[in-house]
Amino acid sequence: MNVKKLTETTHALLADNKGLFAMDESISTCNKRFADAGIAQTEENRRRYRELIIKTSGLNESISGVILYHETIRQSDESGIPFIKIITDAGIIPGIKVDIGTEDLAGFPDEKITEGLDGLRYRLKEYARMGARFSKWRAVMFIGQGIPSRNCIISNANALARYAALCQECGLVPIVEPEVMMLGGHSSKMCYTITKEVINTVFDELYLQNIALEGIILKPNMILPGLDSGEKKSAEKIAEDTIKCLMECVPAAVPGIAFLSGGQSPQEASIRLNAMKQNPASNLPWKLTFSFGRALQETALMSWKGDDANMVNAQQDIYHRAKCNRAANMGLYNDEIEKRNQKGLKLHILG
Repeated sequence: MNVKKLTETTHALLADNKGLFAMDESISTCNKRFADAGIAQTEENRRRYRELIIKTSGLNESISGVILYHETIRQSDESGIPFIKIITDAGIIPGIKVDIGTEDLAGFPDEKITEGLDGLRYRLKEYARMGARFSKWRAVMFIGQGIPSRNCIISNANALARYAALCQECGLVPIVEPEVMMLGGHSSKMCYTITKEVINTVFDELYLQNIALEGIILKPNMILPGLDSGEKKSAEKIAEDTIKCLMECVPAAVPGIAFLSGGQSPQEASIRLNAMKQNPASNLPWKLTFSFGRALQETALMSWKGDDANMVNAQQDIYHRAKCNRAANMGLYNDEIEKRNQKGLKLHILG
């Protein structure tokens, strides 16, 4: 394990108040979003859409790294230039999602286990040769009657730690993503309790696997009430609860925490990240940033609609959302920034 190389990558990913762009949707997830937007679900359309994202002019002003999918990392633009070259030439660090999705956890109804450890060492070596410098593995835990079970939490935490060990062996920084889902009618108090148990268990397993904590990034959920709970929480209270939970769980050796957006709207994700940066207790031992997917892409996808005539508008939407989140990452996000008319920007398509 080359700890120096790992820490160099983590510091680069966390530098200058930039964040990560999660464009690692599986084929099925991407196709579902295309269907919702009225876009034909084809490999070529997925390629065109990913090209649109990575060629957004000025993306590197707010984005330090992009998380790719196994289909995307092998794709090229219409002139044949590999995506990974376009990304690195823009000064952005390429990463790769390496889990293969969730399956039912045998013997535990309504719970999931993330799979993909079989053959992972060899896939990681291939991705490293292709130019990836970090990776991501997502585990999901649902809150409901009697769940998540202790077995579900331990099983997913163990898989995350084994994945992290293989990544560090290959020189890739692991993004460790234990997500407590927003789906359900649970309270924010219950989210706090479960998130704390999950993160504590994850770090127990990381210690057992001899993980160099200075060479990882944690990607957790914020402390939020379930979508069906009816509970309303201010951004300031969400920030307070989230920071308190993380302070109780996350070792100071971890260099950074990159929040997922989950089911939040683009604006909610920005507002809540901003509140964390403005929190009086924000003098933290680790950096906070964002690793958003849908919250960066949602408006752009609806602007594009699969029509290249809408490409520049879609890229302006991506640029705008990325800038909003970088502003939030500095505690400077406000209504004026959100409402600014980005359609007036003179963007050009790279290449």
